Amino acid sequence: MITDPIADLLVRLGNAARRRQDVVKVPVSKVKRQILNILGKEGFILGYGEFQEDGHPYFSVQLRYVEEARPMITGMRRISKPGRRVYVGRDDVPKVRNGIGVAVISTSKGLMTDSDSRRSGLGGEVLCSVW
Repeated sequence: MITDPIADLLVRLGNAARRRQDVVKVPVSKVKRQILNILGKEGFILGYGEFQEDGHPYFSVQLRYVEEARPMITGMRRISKPGRRVYVGRDDVPKVRNGIGVAVISTSKGLMTDSDSRRSGLGGEVLCSVW
């Protein structure tokens, strides 16, 4: 049983990128789907598909590399954890690496990036940051 599915997603993506794997399997959940959509829009991954193996659904995430050697995802951090939730107001939405990275924020309008959250004037729970 996984107690923190978002941290599991980040660890799987980071480990696969360090090992230069093209594709990584991730168990399916709604939050993971939304995070993968954001990472795809921001250009950190090439895309993902949903498949089933032995009756268990999973995402097959295709990682993106720069110059075929360096992974596009160079770092990730889980900000709000099950033991310590981190919330920010609309004026305190963090910038990740001066705009190079992206923070994923859970708002009342759903998951969105830090720039979208600032643009919409919404705060929320800061789930993770990716750069």
